[in-house]
Amino acid sequence: MFLTHPRGFADPAHVTERLAMLGTEPGVQPLRAWAHTLEQDRGVTVPQFDPAEAGIDAKVLFVLEAPGPMTNAGNPLRGSGFISVDNDDETAAFLWRCRAAAHLSDGVLHWNIVPWYLGDASVKPNAAELTQGGADLRELLKLLPYLEVVVLCGSYARNGWRKHVAPYLANSPEVLTTWHPSKRGVISQQRKNEFAATVRQAAELLAGR
Repeated sequence: MFLTHPRGFADPAHVTERLAMLGTEPGVQPLRAWAHTLEQDRGVTVPQFDPAEAGIDAKVLFVLEAPGPMTNAGNPLRGSGFISVDNDDETAAFLWRCRAAAHLSDGVLHWNIVPWYLGDASVKPNAAELTQGGADLRELLKLLPYLEVVVLCGSYARNGWRKHVAPYLANSPEVLTTWHPSKRGVISQQRKNEFAATVRQAAELLAGR
């Protein structure tokens, strides 16, 4: 994590700082080029990878559902334009707090089973989008040579991985599954605790290797 508190992108200065980092952090450049090609080829909106995270050196990859409204810089609410734990929404904030509690600050990358923006958070990926998103994720994995742990957050990430990613991998990283970190996904304290425990497990796996 780059900042010392959740919802850091509520301050536009932090977004500006992160935009400047896009051109200087070498670890994000291959991912940035890949996402740009995907966006241009499909005519869709693909948020940027967070250059404050691990980039191609990632050892832990969190896979969520699809980019939320606060990742889209073109929204009226002025999203950040990044897939980031620093986004100004409760999903990112909860994930930030769980990572902080687990001391999982380094070696992490965040992405989605469907990498392009679908619209309002109530819009869910359909079967064709999961198929295409799974194929895209397989391509992304080729750019992450040090990846050791994948954390699948929510049923769409889990099902997309199971159907469209796992069958194509000769050597799979360790895969953990948990709830989606949105308010609806971790609606109970039990689910919150289970999500936090999975993040701790990812940190422990990383520390033990």
